[in-house]
Amino acid sequence: MDIAEREILIWLSSLGIGNSNIDKITNSFKDLREFWEAPNDEVYSINNIKKEVKEKLVYYKNKENIKKLFYNIEKQNINILTIYDENYPKRLRYIDDSPKVLYAKGNILQEDSLGIAIVGSRKATAYGKWACEKFTKELVNLGITIISGLALGIDAIAHKTALDNGGRTIGVIGNGIDIIYPKKNLHLYKDVEEQGCVVSEFPLGTPPLAYNFPQRNRIISGLSLGVVVIEAQEKSGSLITAHHGLEQGKDIFALPGNINSIFSSGTNKLIKDGAKPLLEIDDIIEEIHQIQDKLSSQKKHSKREIDYSNYSETEIRLIKILETEPMHSDTISYKLGIDIATLNSILTILELKGVVKELSSRVFTIC
Repeated sequence: MDIAEREILIWLSSLGIGNSNIDKITNSFKDLREFWEAPNDEVYSINNIKKEVKEKLVYYKNKENIKKLFYNIEKQNINILTIYDENYPKRLRYIDDSPKVLYAKGNILQEDSLGIAIVGSRKATAYGKWACEKFTKELVNLGITIISGLALGIDAIAHKTALDNGGRTIGVIGNGIDIIYPKKNLHLYKDVEEQGCVVSEFPLGTPPLAYNFPQRNRIISGLSLGVVVIEAQEKSGSLITAHHGLEQGKDIFALPGNINSIFSSGTNKLIKDGAKPLLEIDDIIEEIHQIQDKLSSQKKHSKREIDYSNYSETEIRLIKILETEPMHSDTISYKLGIDIATLNSILTILELKGVVKELSSRVFTIC
């Protein structure tokens, strides 16, 4: 049985051999196949790897263990993505300590490259729940994939809202892909698996240990174009995700909150430190050019000839404004020089005529 480097890499991951130790192995041999064929004394001579790790490598380095591993992976219908694979998420290749192996239930699609992370407190307030549902729905309506951590609270609300509105969502977990945690999220886990993807860098059987979650947060931010923090206390995993995002060069958006609420202390501090306050969906759109490009492309493909003889002068001016780009009703009102009440009446008529549609909360475009 010939063993490919990809299989050896997955085997190393299954043993819990971390990225840094894998790098030390690859630096000591021409490639992973040479390592696999190397005698035990050469494995023991690898520098800067603990003795117990070397003993594990030697003990499990046989073809029978490889066969058992891949039989178990196939039996559980687990997809594996490695740094050797073309469909490995491109955005993850360029983050610090990028995961060499990802275990997945479901599939990561090309369209998921347009993804926004939404994270927040496990104990969501009514305000946080409302805001999470609002912005998740608006992003999904723009064709954006929602990325979160499948935890209770804001994470679960973001995933569920995305699914309820026909969108895609990716859940990044801090334990083995074969373990459901927390148990309350069993049905949500299954739904995300079916309509999106559940992802973990941890080998099968890894329990949800506390120190795994800060590590997985770099993948949540790494997969995304930007990170939205809905609610967070001053010391929370959501802020760790935001800080990972900053280090990765991502845009960070934070929902402003009551200065007396502990659940808004973290988000308010993020804003104080330079995160963009999230007041409306435009705050995200105007910062992320990939979303702007998608909207422009959609508009070009859907552009159609309009018989202007059926419209008033004001309606024609409004249509021509929206032909340039999607726009918030306040901006339309200013450009047309009419009050918002009159504008809303015109927009309603044009929606009924099938010329204009509301893209997200008070943002309109041409059908």
